[in-house]
Amino acid sequence: MMSRRKWNIKTMGIELLKIVLLIFILSNIMSYLRSPELASTQLPKIEAQLLDGSMFKVEEGKPLLLHFWAVWCPTCKLEAPNIEAVSKEYKVLTIAVNSGSDAEVKAYMQEHDLNFKVINDVDGMWAKQFNIEAYPTTFIYDSKSELRFTEVGYTPTVGLFARLKMIE
Repeated sequence: MMSRRKWNIKTMGIELLKIVLLIFILSNIMSYLRSPELASTQLPKIEAQLLDGSMFKVEEGKPLLLHFWAVWCPTCKLEAPNIEAVSKEYKVLTIAVNSGSDAEVKAYMQEHDLNFKVINDVDGMWAKQFNIEAYPTTFIYDSKSELRFTEVGYTPTVGLFARLKMIE
């Protein structure tokens, strides 16, 4: 005779925790498998004009979150507030790939109340340099400009902050 499991708040909570843990593990495996292969784990020298007209230059001694996204990417749109939150506390550089003119990307940024630093990669040159095949893709470099984490797809704010905190 088969025994029936008694469902209560505790057993439902445990089952829910198992499901969340499984999703977390599977998403990290998928992110790892989809990570682009880079020629080096050292951050290349980046000196480029940002969307706001200022110049960006990599600074040694600080972690950097480098985020590739596109205005046409639905997952990027969902993740944009996470990147915005992180940019308030950490050095963040984003690269908008094949997203239209500067005016179009600026309009998108204003419409979604986004203020992080953006390079407009009109022709996909930066994306090619980093072998980007899926959006969003995020690289997290430590204070010595060494790659520590690569995330492909949606990453929650807490996940981004946790990874940056781990390398401080």
